[in-house]
Amino acid sequence: MKTFTLDEAQSLLPVLESLLKRAIEGKRAAEEMEVKLQQLRHHIFLSGGMHVDILSVTRQKAAAEKFVRQAKDAVAEIDAIGVQVKDLETGLLDFPCMLQNEIVLLCWKMGEPRIDFWHTVDAGFRGRQPVDERFGRTRRPN
Repeated sequence: MKTFTLDEAQSLLPVLESLLKRAIEGKRAAEEMEVKLQQLRHHIFLSGGMHVDILSVTRQKAAAEKFVRQAKDAVAEIDAIGVQVKDLETGLLDFPCMLQNEIVLLCWKMGEPRIDFWHTVDAGFRGRQPVDERFGRTRRPN
């Protein structure tokens, strides 16, 4: 497992944020296309059948698959960097980090200006604690 220092993780944020946005946009677009296709299937069912523009439906399915691929590819790129996607909806990422001979996770959520939190592997997001001087950053004044 790759580990990151706080500075290394922080330096990756612009690239990761771009990849996250691409993944989230792809996921949302695929979901919207799937809703439209589901509505069409429902309409066909309720009406007992109808003429459908097969070419148009085929294009919609292809577009949905393209958006799914976009999301999966972006998540795979993040994973290849060694960063863990914990929640795509909120843009939550964890960076494995060695702290006093223990693996912990630096925790960042899209929209946060920098990595300010960490948690143990078992604690998860609810166990987030402020990054302190042990990570090479002095505490910010309140």
